[in-house]
Amino acid sequence: MPANTLQLFTGVPNCGFSAAITAANTAKDGTGTTSLIFTANATYGSRVDRIRAQALGTNVASVARIFINNGGSPATASNNVLYANFSLPATTGTETAGLVPAEVPNNATIVDSTAFPIALPPGYRIYVCIGTAVASGWQFVATGGDFNIAA
Repeated sequence: MPANTLQLFTGVPNCGFSAAITAANTAKDGTGTTSLIFTANATYGSRVDRIRAQALGTNVASVARIFINNGGSPATASNNVLYANFSLPATTGTETAGLVPAEVPNNATIVDSTAFPIALPPGYRIYVCIGTAVASGWQFVATGGDFNIAA
């Protein structure tokens, strides 16, 4: 089989997001209460460039956990891997100042040499959860693109 000699570009943007997440999930294996935020293209896969968490008001400090899932049930631990986790600060909602989002930076090492962007095989998914219950919630968004192989 010949090696791939062509660069691979995304052809269609892909963006996914969660509803407000307020419930704690202390499982470190991707099981329990998680929210799906990204699904890779079923034919060619996708690339995730950024994951951002936005506080929706007043919250205690917590941690965000990002799991890559192989397309199977997230209730089965062997289908998930903890890809990254990062601190979510305590926040105070106000009507006079914006809340700064927490983000896994693009091309930056966060935990255990994890970095973005990442390429996902066809059908893989990304789930997120938080480690501590919060009052107002966090909303997560993942942005990237679907690969498009055209001859």
